[in-house]
Amino acid sequence: MHSKTDTAPIDVLEDLLSQRFSCRAFRPEPVPRATIERMLTAAQKTASWCNSQPWRLEITSGEATEKFREVMYGVASSGQPNSGDFPFPREYRGVYLERRRESGFQLYNSLGIARGDKAAYAKQALENFNFFGAPHVAIVHTDEALGVYGAIDCGGYLTSFMLAAQALGIASIPQAALAFHAAVVRRHFGLGDDRRVVCGISFGYPDRDHKANSYRTSRADTADTVRFFGA
Repeated sequence: MHSKTDTAPIDVLEDLLSQRFSCRAFRPEPVPRATIERMLTAAQKTASWCNSQPWRLEITSGEATEKFREVMYGVASSGQPNSGDFPFPREYRGVYLERRRESGFQLYNSLGIARGDKAAYAKQALENFNFFGAPHVAIVHTDEALGVYGAIDCGGYLTSFMLAAQALGIASIPQAALAFHAAVVRRHFGLGDDRRVVCGISFGYPDRDHKANSYRTSRADTADTVRFFGA
């Protein structure tokens, strides 16, 4: 039970979900290790199939971030073909394509990139591999033997991580792009061949004055995503 002066847990959760956004411009100062460890402790409570807790993370700070940034940006800008551990979407169609385009055009409009300017699109896409200037990156990986369900559990962990970060005033952005070159990631961090790279998370303190952080994406109504059966 909660008194009238207490904030109900659902209100706290709704507030965190509403405030969280994919940050695309960070301030350079690092997050204290104690804050990062508190985020990780909270996220570790994520539910998983058979309590397998398949997620493993490699987290960079300082010089380690800069070295990884240099490696990933170099590979991406060289035009090396993508080679991820999990199949990428075959295509976006219908409402999924509409939502993807809306999100993309919001970003481009905020940055003053003209519609159809493919060169500018490509340049902005490379910012993924610059980690949008974040001082920290986490690489999330799972065990090959667990297949897609290990990746699904990592998705749940990802949400917990981002909400814990938001609760501590830390911005983040989940990045499938960092899994585009999985072999490079494995080699850089010395991961075994049995590890499958799910995604990356860049995080740090947000640059709230940057135009890339000036918009928020929309969400579908629950009526568009849910059907009820029975009373």
